[in-house]
Amino acid sequence: MLDEKSIIYLDHAATSWPKPPEVGKAMLNTLDGPAANPGRGNYGMALQAGRVLFKARTKLAKLFNVSNPNDIVFTSNTTTALNLAIKGYLKPGDHVIATMIEHNSVRRPLEFLKRTQGVMVDYVAVNAQGEVDLDEVRDAFRPQTRMLVCSHSSNLLGSILPIEDLGQIAHQHDAVFLVDAAQTAGVFPIDVQQMGIDLLAFPGHKGLLGPQGTGGLYIASKLDLEPLLHGGTGSQSEELEQPSVRPDRYEAGTANTVGIAGLAAGVDVILKQGVSNIYAREWQLTQVLIEGLKDIQGVTLLGPNLGKPRTGIVSFNLIGRDAAEIAFLLDREFSIAVRAGYHCTPLGHQSAGTSEGGAVRASVGYDTTIEEVRSLVSAIRLLAN
Repeated sequence: MLDEKSIIYLDHAATSWPKPPEVGKAMLNTLDGPAANPGRGNYGMALQAGRVLFKARTKLAKLFNVSNPNDIVFTSNTTTALNLAIKGYLKPGDHVIATMIEHNSVRRPLEFLKRTQGVMVDYVAVNAQGEVDLDEVRDAFRPQTRMLVCSHSSNLLGSILPIEDLGQIAHQHDAVFLVDAAQTAGVFPIDVQQMGIDLLAFPGHKGLLGPQGTGGLYIASKLDLEPLLHGGTGSQSEELEQPSVRPDRYEAGTANTVGIAGLAAGVDVILKQGVSNIYAREWQLTQVLIEGLKDIQGVTLLGPNLGKPRTGIVSFNLIGRDAAEIAFLLDREFSIAVRAGYHCTPLGHQSAGTSEGGAVRASVGYDTTIEEVRSLVSAIRLLAN
C-alpha cells in the first residue's frame, strides 16, 4: 500500500487520488453483498444490485440537475461516453463544430467519421489563454451543422468555456450541444437544463472521486442515439433489436456494479462538500501555485492569467529543459507526481504554442493542501537554478 504522506500527488486531472475512504468501503460492501447481475434476475441479490445502479443515477441526476435519472447511462469512462454521443448521433454528410482545445477523445472519433462517413468538421480557434470567440463560433455554423461539441475545461490550459452561451448558440442553429466534462464534473457547477446541454460526457474517476472504469453520458430525453454496443440487456430479450427503453438501450452487457457503488459514494462526498466550495478551494490553490511560479526565472505559464477563472490545472515549462525530464526529476528527487507531455490534446498545444515538447501539468484535487503546492514551487525553483 502506498504511503500517502510520502507522495505529493498533483495529477488529479488524470485521476483523483487518494479516494475518500467511503468509496472503498462502498465497493467492498457491494462486492461482499449484492454483487449479482443487475436487471438479470428477480431474486433478491439481483434486485439489490439494480438498486445500487439506480441510486447512483439518482445522485448524479441531482448533481447535474437532470430531471429523469434514467437519462444517465453508465459507461466505462468519458472516452466511451463521447464515442457513444458522437457516433450515435452524427450521420454521413453532417457538419459538426468543435474547438481547438479538444481532447483526442473528441477529435479522433470526429476524424474517424470524417474519413469513413464524410462528416464535415470545423475546429474553432482559441487564444493562448484557451478563450473562444463566440462570434467565430456563430460564423462556423452551416445549414448541415447538427452538433456543437466542446470541452468544458481544457485539460492543458485549465480555461473554462462559456457553456451557457455556447448552448444558446447551438440551439439557435437547431444543433445539439455535447459537452466533455472530463475536467469539470464534480469540481465546477453543471446544470444541464440551465446550460442547454443535450449530451454530457463525464468520468467517474476524476472530480467525482470514484474508481477507474466508471463514467457516464447524460442523453436529453428528446434524443435517440444509435447504441455503440449491441447485446444483452436483460430486457426485451425476445427482440432482435436493442430495447428502446432507457437506460437499457445503451448499457449492453454486465454493469460494473461494484465500481458504480464506489462512484455513488464519491458523488455523496461531492454533494456534501458542495461543488461551488470545491471549485473555490481548488481555484485558490491554483492562484498560490501561479503566484509562486511566475517569478521563477525561466518558467513560462500556460492558460488563464492570475485572478481569472480556471479549473485546478496549471501547466508550465522551464525554458531550455525538457518537460518529461522535469516531471521525472520531480518524482525522483521530490516525490511529486505531475504529468508531462502532450496530454492527448495536440490541438491545445498548437493553440498554446507548445507543440514541440509539450508541457508539465500540475493539477490539484479536493484534498490538496497549500503546503503541497508550495513544495512544488520550491522544487521548481531548485530545478531552475
